[in-house]
Amino acid sequence: MGAITDVPGIRVGHVQKTDDGWLTGVTVVLPPPGTVGSVDVRGGGPATSETDALDPTTMSQRVDAVVLTGGSAYGLVTARGAQRWCEEDGRGFAVPGGLVPIVPAAAIFDLGRGGDFSARPDEEMGYAATAAAAARKERHDVERGNVGAGTGAVLGRGQFKGGVGTASVTLENGVVVGALAVVNAVGLPFGTSQKQAEPGSVRLSDEGASTPRVSAAAAKGGRGTAPEVPPLNTTLVVVATNAVLSKADCKRTASAAHAGLARALNPSHTLADGDTVFCLATGEVPLDRSTETARQISLITLQSAAADVVRLAILDGVLSAEAVSTPAGEYGAYRAE
Repeated sequence: MGAITDVPGIRVGHVQKTDDGWLTGVTVVLPPPGTVGSVDVRGGGPATSETDALDPTTMSQRVDAVVLTGGSAYGLVTARGAQRWCEEDGRGFAVPGGLVPIVPAAAIFDLGRGGDFSARPDEEMGYAATAAAAARKERHDVERGNVGAGTGAVLGRGQFKGGVGTASVTLENGVVVGALAVVNAVGLPFGTSQKQAEPGSVRLSDEGASTPRVSAAAAKGGRGTAPEVPPLNTTLVVVATNAVLSKADCKRTASAAHAGLARALNPSHTLADGDTVFCLATGEVPLDRSTETARQISLITLQSAAADVVRLAILDGVLSAEAVSTPAGEYGAYRAE
């Protein structure tokens, strides 16, 4: 599929609202039980929840779901809905008397982009997105563009529409590495600038499928109100693999994957971004750890692949996004030739 769901057991669910002042949504990445995870937050303006629980030095080892949401800090309430679904499904950290699901979350800033500042994701949307993920078959295709947490996403200081993208790669040893990105960036795809945003081809990557065109309408008038709006943006990423990784390995993989974000977007990791990368490992395929050298090579290969698929997922999100017009502004779209 060329998607994060090429990792066996990974499922993705989207819920969004786009009418009556709404332009926002929720995306949930639901891994199989027993998945190990960690996170690396690099942006200067993050909106996150339960990320401290993913530190390798903390007690819990497993991740039950990852919630990506719109609504800035208000949207983090969606994690409660995902947590409620996980409890009902019997997923969570065992404690006396029951379970506590480990559900980290991160949000993008999309407040008011549909016209109503108070239209933001709630707990029920988080529950619905988790249920939608659980209802999908294994290795399902993933909806991209203006869906889920990418519904209200923009880029280039609000000039163009951002969205959800995904990509994957399979290594020679059978390890699959996939990524899902919600692209809501201050910057533009690497190699372009606002001054260059005019009709004509702008190459975003070496892949032929990533040769976009900025439409004349977008260049002349299809832009939002970004010059007068603070650049409150974030790019969120979930990397998943079927490799056997420790929590510390996941932390290092999340850190390495940020290189893909920097290769795709210019600028990235700014004071106004909340750039965050989660890493999930389902633990099906063991890496070669027969010697210390073999261990290092295995991890470096996997982590390099993670950076590559993050870059591709971000570019996919840019190219999959559709133009949107709301009472708050107009957001043009890049187009592939």
